[in-house]
Amino acid sequence: MTTFPRYIPQSDPPLPAWETLPTMYDLPSDNPEDSGLPDDFHFLQPLLLYLTFQPINWNAELVYSAADLNLYYDVEHPLWYKRPDWFGVVGVQKLYKGEDLRLSYVTWQEPANPFVVVELLSPGTEDEDLGNSPKVKNKPPSKWEVYEQILRVPYYIVFSRYTNEVRAFQLVGGHYEPINLTQGRVLMPELGLSLGVWQGVFRSIDRLWLRWFTLTGELIPEPTEEAEQAKRKAEILAERLRQLGVNPDELV
Repeated sequence: MTTFPRYIPQSDPPLPAWETLPTMYDLPSDNPEDSGLPDDFHFLQPLLLYLTFQPINWNAELVYSAADLNLYYDVEHPLWYKRPDWFGVVGVQKLYKGEDLRLSYVTWQEPANPFVVVELLSPGTEDEDLGNSPKVKNKPPSKWEVYEQILRVPYYIVFSRYTNEVRAFQLVGGHYEPINLTQGRVLMPELGLSLGVWQGVFRSIDRLWLRWFTLTGELIPEPTEEAEQAKRKAEILAERLRQLGVNPDELV
Protein backbone atom coordinates (compact mmCIF):
# COMPACT_ATOMS: atom_id res chain seq x y z
CA MET A 1 0.00 0.00 0.00
CA THR A 2 1.43 3.36 -1.06
CA THR A 3 1.41 6.10 1.49
CA PHE A 4 1.52 9.73 0.56
CA PRO A 5 2.93 12.53 2.67
CA ARG A 6 0.31 14.35 4.61
CA TYR A 7 -0.74 17.69 3.16
CA ILE A 8 0.19 20.48 5.54
CA PRO A 9 -1.85 23.57 4.85
CA GLN A 10 0.10 26.79 4.66
CA SER A 11 -1.36 29.39 6.85
CA ASP A 12 0.46 32.32 5.27
CA PRO A 13 0.95 32.69 1.50
CA PRO A 14 4.59 32.85 0.39
CA LEU A 15 6.10 36.24 -0.20
CA PRO A 16 6.33 37.32 -3.85
CA ALA A 17 9.61 36.67 -5.64
CA TRP A 18 10.49 40.35 -5.91
CA GLU A 19 10.62 40.51 -2.11
CA THR A 20 12.65 37.37 -1.53
CA LEU A 21 14.92 36.78 -4.53
CA PRO A 22 18.02 38.84 -5.42
CA THR A 23 17.50 42.10 -7.34
CA MET A 24 19.50 43.56 -10.22
CA TYR A 25 21.66 45.29 -7.62
CA ASP A 26 22.48 41.93 -6.03
CA LEU A 27 23.01 40.22 -9.40
CA PRO A 28 24.79 42.77 -11.61
CA SER A 29 25.48 41.90 -15.20
CA ASP A 30 29.19 42.63 -14.76
CA ASN A 31 31.54 39.79 -15.56
CA PRO A 32 33.98 39.50 -12.61
CA GLU A 33 36.85 39.24 -15.09
CA ASP A 34 35.62 42.16 -17.17
CA SER A 35 33.92 44.41 -14.64
CA GLY A 36 31.84 47.34 -15.78
CA LEU A 37 30.23 45.60 -18.76
CA PRO A 38 27.59 45.22 -19.85
CA ASP A 39 24.59 47.23 -18.63
CA ASP A 40 22.11 49.65 -20.17
CA PHE A 41 24.14 52.75 -19.32
CA HIS A 42 27.32 51.27 -20.81
CA PHE A 43 25.41 50.91 -24.09
CA LEU A 44 23.49 54.21 -24.23
CA GLN A 45 26.15 56.62 -22.98
CA PRO A 46 28.85 55.56 -25.47
CA LEU A 47 26.21 55.65 -28.21
CA LEU A 48 25.47 59.30 -27.47
CA LEU A 49 29.19 60.09 -27.52
CA TYR A 50 29.54 58.25 -30.83
CA LEU A 51 26.64 60.11 -32.44
CA THR A 52 27.81 63.57 -31.35
CA PHE A 53 31.57 63.22 -31.90
CA GLN A 54 31.94 65.56 -34.88
CA PRO A 55 35.27 67.41 -34.68
CA ILE A 56 34.91 70.71 -36.49
CA ASN A 57 38.61 70.93 -37.40
CA TRP A 58 38.72 67.57 -39.19
CA ASN A 59 37.34 66.04 -42.35
CA ALA A 60 34.45 63.78 -41.31
CA GLU A 61 35.96 60.97 -43.39
CA LEU A 62 39.03 61.02 -41.13
CA VAL A 63 37.21 60.73 -37.82
CA TYR A 64 36.76 57.38 -36.09
CA SER A 65 35.27 56.41 -32.76
CA ALA A 66 34.26 53.16 -31.09
CA ALA A 67 32.79 51.73 -27.92
CA ASP A 68 33.70 48.50 -26.15
CA LEU A 69 36.25 47.60 -28.83
CA ASN A 70 39.50 45.83 -27.99
CA LEU A 71 42.39 48.28 -28.16
CA TYR A 72 45.76 46.53 -28.69
CA TYR A 73 48.63 48.73 -27.59
CA ASP A 74 51.92 46.82 -27.22
CA VAL A 75 53.66 45.23 -30.20
CA GLU A 76 55.90 43.28 -27.81
CA HIS A 77 52.84 41.82 -26.10
CA PRO A 78 50.39 41.58 -29.01
CA LEU A 79 47.69 39.80 -26.99
CA TRP A 80 47.46 42.53 -24.33
CA TYR A 81 44.54 44.87 -24.78
CA LYS A 82 42.26 47.34 -23.05
CA ARG A 83 38.60 47.89 -23.85
CA PRO A 84 37.71 51.57 -23.40
CA ASP A 85 34.06 52.38 -22.86
CA TRP A 86 34.49 54.89 -25.71
CA PHE A 87 37.40 56.40 -27.60
CA GLY A 88 37.80 58.84 -30.48
CA VAL A 89 40.56 59.13 -33.08
CA VAL A 90 41.27 61.77 -35.70
CA GLY A 91 43.32 61.31 -38.85
CA VAL A 92 42.02 57.76 -39.29
CA GLN A 93 39.55 56.44 -41.87
CA LYS A 94 36.25 55.01 -40.66
CA LEU A 95 37.05 51.69 -42.36
CA TYR A 96 40.29 49.79 -41.82
CA LYS A 97 42.51 50.67 -44.80
CA GLY A 98 39.33 52.08 -46.33
CA GLU A 99 37.99 48.59 -46.89
CA ASP A 100 36.49 46.84 -43.87
CA LEU A 101 34.82 47.41 -40.51
CA ARG A 102 37.26 46.96 -37.66
CA LEU A 103 37.26 43.86 -35.49
CA SER A 104 39.60 45.63 -33.07
CA TYR A 105 41.88 48.66 -32.98
CA VAL A 106 45.51 47.56 -33.36
CA THR A 107 47.64 50.62 -32.74
CA TRP A 108 50.76 49.37 -34.54
CA GLN A 109 48.70 48.99 -37.72
CA GLU A 110 46.88 52.32 -37.49
CA PRO A 111 48.11 55.81 -38.42
CA ALA A 112 47.13 57.36 -35.08
CA ASN A 113 46.48 56.51 -31.45
CA PRO A 114 43.23 57.59 -29.76
CA PHE A 115 43.00 61.32 -29.15
CA VAL A 116 40.45 61.07 -26.36
CA VAL A 117 39.31 58.17 -24.16
CA VAL A 118 36.23 58.06 -21.94
CA GLU A 119 35.79 55.54 -19.14
CA LEU A 120 32.51 55.14 -17.24
CA LEU A 121 33.14 54.41 -13.60
CA SER A 122 31.79 51.22 -12.06
CA PRO A 123 32.41 50.09 -8.47
CA GLY A 124 34.75 47.37 -9.73
CA THR A 125 36.76 49.56 -12.11
CA GLU A 126 37.31 52.82 -10.22
CA ASP A 127 40.82 52.09 -8.93
CA GLU A 128 42.14 51.06 -12.34
CA ASP A 129 40.35 53.85 -14.21
CA LEU A 130 41.81 56.50 -11.88
CA GLY A 131 45.29 55.05 -11.66
CA ASN A 132 45.00 53.88 -8.06
CA SER A 133 45.48 50.16 -8.59
CA PRO A 134 48.88 48.73 -7.57
CA LYS A 135 51.26 47.69 -10.31
CA VAL A 136 51.58 43.92 -10.53
CA LYS A 137 54.82 42.43 -11.82
CA ASN A 138 54.55 40.35 -15.01
CA LYS A 139 50.95 41.50 -15.49
CA PRO A 140 49.57 43.91 -18.09
CA PRO A 141 49.66 47.58 -17.07
CA SER A 142 46.52 49.36 -15.89
CA LYS A 143 44.34 51.46 -18.16
CA TRP A 144 45.80 54.62 -16.69
CA GLU A 145 49.35 53.47 -17.46
CA VAL A 146 48.42 52.42 -20.99
CA TYR A 147 46.65 55.68 -21.84
CA GLU A 148 49.24 57.91 -20.17
CA GLN A 149 52.60 56.21 -20.73
CA ILE A 150 52.19 53.89 -23.73
CA LEU A 151 49.56 55.41 -26.05
CA ARG A 152 50.02 58.95 -24.68
CA VAL A 153 46.34 59.79 -25.23
CA PRO A 154 46.06 63.61 -25.01
CA TYR A 155 42.72 63.66 -23.16
CA TYR A 156 41.38 61.13 -20.67
CA ILE A 157 37.88 61.57 -19.24
CA VAL A 158 36.27 59.60 -16.41
CA PHE A 159 32.52 59.94 -15.77
CA SER A 160 30.45 58.46 -12.93
CA ARG A 161 26.74 58.02 -13.46
CA TYR A 162 26.35 57.54 -9.71
CA THR A 163 27.71 60.96 -8.74
CA ASN A 164 27.42 62.67 -12.17
CA GLU A 165 31.02 63.78 -11.66
CA VAL A 166 33.34 64.38 -14.57
CA ARG A 167 37.07 64.05 -13.97
CA ALA A 168 39.26 65.12 -16.86
CA PHE A 169 42.99 64.77 -17.44
CA GLN A 170 45.30 66.18 -20.09
CA LEU A 171 48.70 64.84 -21.03
CA VAL A 172 51.27 67.45 -19.98
CA GLY A 173 54.97 66.66 -20.09
CA GLY A 174 54.33 62.94 -20.31
CA HIS A 175 51.95 62.80 -17.32
CA TYR A 176 48.24 63.37 -16.80
CA GLU A 177 47.30 66.60 -15.10
CA PRO A 178 43.75 67.40 -13.92
CA ILE A 179 41.85 69.83 -16.13
CA ASN A 180 39.79 72.67 -14.71
CA LEU A 181 36.38 72.59 -16.39
CA THR A 182 35.13 75.68 -18.22
CA GLN A 183 31.43 76.18 -17.47
CA GLY A 184 31.23 72.49 -16.69
CA ARG A 185 32.93 71.41 -19.91
CA VAL A 186 36.33 70.11 -20.99
CA LEU A 187 37.63 72.28 -23.82
CA MET A 188 39.50 70.54 -26.64
CA PRO A 189 40.50 73.29 -29.08
CA GLU A 190 42.40 70.82 -31.27
CA LEU A 191 39.02 69.30 -32.17
CA GLY A 192 36.93 72.45 -32.04
CA LEU A 193 34.81 70.65 -29.43
CA SER A 194 34.12 70.50 -25.72
CA LEU A 195 32.79 67.67 -23.56
CA GLY A 196 30.40 68.11 -20.66
CA VAL A 197 27.26 66.91 -18.91
CA TRP A 198 23.80 67.65 -20.28
CA GLN A 199 20.40 67.14 -18.72
CA GLY A 200 18.07 65.87 -21.40
CA VAL A 201 16.25 63.03 -23.10
CA PHE A 202 18.19 60.50 -25.12
CA ARG A 203 16.49 57.35 -26.39
CA SER A 204 13.48 58.25 -24.17
CA ILE A 205 15.64 58.37 -21.01
CA ASP A 206 15.77 61.70 -19.16
CA ARG A 207 18.94 62.02 -17.08
CA LEU A 208 22.36 63.62 -17.00
CA TRP A 209 24.42 62.49 -19.97
CA LEU A 210 27.99 63.13 -21.08
CA ARG A 211 27.99 64.55 -24.59
CA TRP A 212 29.84 66.72 -27.10
CA PHE A 213 29.39 70.49 -27.50
CA THR A 214 31.03 73.16 -29.59
CA LEU A 215 33.76 75.18 -27.89
CA THR A 216 31.19 77.90 -27.16
CA GLY A 217 28.78 75.47 -25.53
CA GLU A 218 26.28 74.72 -28.28
CA LEU A 219 25.04 71.14 -28.47
CA ILE A 220 26.32 68.93 -31.26
CA PRO A 221 22.99 67.39 -32.35
CA GLU A 222 22.55 63.67 -32.81
CA PRO A 223 20.51 62.48 -35.84
CA THR A 224 17.12 62.43 -34.07
CA GLU A 225 17.65 65.98 -32.84
CA GLU A 226 18.74 67.08 -36.31
CA ALA A 227 15.51 65.67 -37.76
CA GLU A 228 13.45 67.48 -35.11
CA GLN A 229 15.26 70.76 -35.81
CA ALA A 230 14.64 70.40 -39.55
CA LYS A 231 10.95 69.70 -38.88
CA ARG A 232 10.61 72.80 -36.68
CA LYS A 233 12.30 74.97 -39.30
CA ALA A 234 9.95 73.63 -41.96
CA GLU A 235 6.93 74.36 -39.76
CA ILE A 236 8.13 77.94 -39.11
CA LEU A 237 8.69 78.51 -42.84
CA ALA A 238 5.26 77.10 -43.67
CA GLU A 239 3.60 79.41 -41.15
CA ARG A 240 5.38 82.46 -42.60
CA LEU A 241 4.23 81.51 -46.07
CA ARG A 242 0.63 81.23 -44.87
CA GLN A 243 0.92 84.70 -43.34
CA LEU A 244 1.94 85.94 -46.81
CA GLY A 245 -1.10 84.28 -48.35
CA VAL A 246 0.82 81.35 -49.83
CA ASN A 247 -0.32 77.78 -49.24
CA PRO A 248 2.88 75.78 -48.65
CA ASP A 249 1.03 72.54 -49.49
CA GLU A 250 0.54 73.77 -53.05
CA LEU A 251 4.20 74.52 -53.65
CA VAL A 252 6.04 72.04 -55.86
